[in-house]
Amino acid sequence: MIIGPKLYGLVLAGGKSTRMGKDKGLIHYHGMPQREYLYHLLGRVCEETFMSVRPEQSKEITADFQLIEDMDEYKGPFNGLLSAHKKYPEAAWLVLACDLPLIDLKSLQELIAARDPNVFATSFAHEENPLPEPICAIWEPLALEKAKQYLDEGNGSCPRKFLINSEVKLVFPQDSNVLMNANSEEEYKEAIVKLSTE
Repeated sequence: MIIGPKLYGLVLAGGKSTRMGKDKGLIHYHGMPQREYLYHLLGRVCEETFMSVRPEQSKEITADFQLIEDMDEYKGPFNGLLSAHKKYPEAAWLVLACDLPLIDLKSLQELIAARDPNVFATSFAHEENPLPEPICAIWEPLALEKAKQYLDEGNGSCPRKFLINSEVKLVFPQDSNVLMNANSEEEYKEAIVKLSTE
C-alpha cells in the first residue's frame, strides 16, 4: 500500500486544439465527449476528479463535473496543472490530456500501482523512447512547487523538459497503444481504427 499525498484526477480540457481543428475534448471515441470519458475513468481510481477548462468553457459544462478554471498564469499544460495545484496544494495529480483516445482503466491502475510518492512524478513512457509523458503521469505536490520556480526562472514552459531534468519514475505500460496521441484528423482516424479492432 503506497502512503503519500492523496491522489486527485485532472482532465486537461482547456487546450485550443489548433492542429485538430476542433475541440479534442468534445470528440466521441467511447460514445461520449472524450473529456467526460476521461473524467469518469479517473473517477474510478482517484479520490476526487476535476476537469481543467478555460473560463469560457465553464458555461457549456453541466454541474455533474467539478471544474477548475485555468488562471492563465502559465503557458501550455502547466496552466491547468498549476491552477489545480494552487487550489489543492496538498494533492498529487493524476493528469490526462484529451488527446489520449486509447487510455483505459487497466493502464491507469498499472500507473497507480507503480507510483513512487518520493520522486517528482511517476510517468508513463514508451520503452523505445524512454521520455516521460507529462500529460499521462502522477505529479506529486513537491514537483508542482518546483515547477513554479522553474517557470518563474524563465526555463520555458515544456512540462516534459522539466520532468527530464527531475527525479521521475518511468513506467512502461503493458499496452503501449494507450499512449497514442491524436492531435490531427489523420491520427483521429487511426485511433478510430485501433478502437474498432480491439
